[in-house]
Amino acid sequence: MGDQSGSRNGPQQKYVSGAQNAWDMFSDELSQKHITTGSGDLNDILGGGIHCKEVTEIGGVPGVGKTQLGIQLAINVQIPVECGGLGGKAVYIDTEGSFMVERVYQIAEGCIRDILEHFPHSHEKSSSVQKQLQPERFLADIYYFRICSYTEQIAVINYMEKFLREHKDVRIVIIDSVTFHFRQDFEDLALRTRVLSGLSLKLMKIAKTYNLAVVLLNQVTTKFTEGSFQLTLALGQFCVIQV
Repeated sequence: MGDQSGSRNGPQQKYVSGAQNAWDMFSDELSQKHITTGSGDLNDILGGGIHCKEVTEIGGVPGVGKTQLGIQLAINVQIPVECGGLGGKAVYIDTEGSFMVERVYQIAEGCIRDILEHFPHSHEKSSSVQKQLQPERFLADIYYFRICSYTEQIAVINYMEKFLREHKDVRIVIIDSVTFHFRQDFEDLALRTRVLSGLSLKLMKIAKTYNLAVVLLNQVTTKFTEGSFQLTLALGQFCVIQV
């Protein structure tokens, strides 16, 4: 009986000790900083920007600028704390090969110009800020993973928790795009849905556990309902915010 009681209380104690009251949750949400998108209108739509501890899916037709926004977020998350940013690093998981380092450099230069315009003396007050406001430093703080198959994508996402434990300053994980290889290589639609569901749940856990934002860039998909169709995002039921 003693052994049974001990084995029963172990998991119970684990869950009870991890409990959180509603006020703590509300206070935690209010204290969370956001990652600016670089657009005031889009920030307003998102409630201040991209939220940490949440998964945001951003979708659109090809050529609308999803990768551009993803790169912008990878740069903006590095804005120094002294300038209103998070001062974090980024993970960029590229499944389509659309990540262009020359464009990243240009966006970093633009971000630095904006910082100096709004905080003209910030680099003079802090040596750490002065070191950070270099395009090369911004690029060095983006961890890039090139993915060439859905099996590689699954492996990288499964590896991500270990990576984040070793790189605690990462504040955003961007996947561009999350369903590309699954659309190309997966013929079993039911299995594809289950695998994507599992990956989405894992990413939600990562966002909350490591206090970071997860952004999934995606193409819209066609959903047929009652003789008609509409454009929709593929992972809507698993994402807190959709754009």
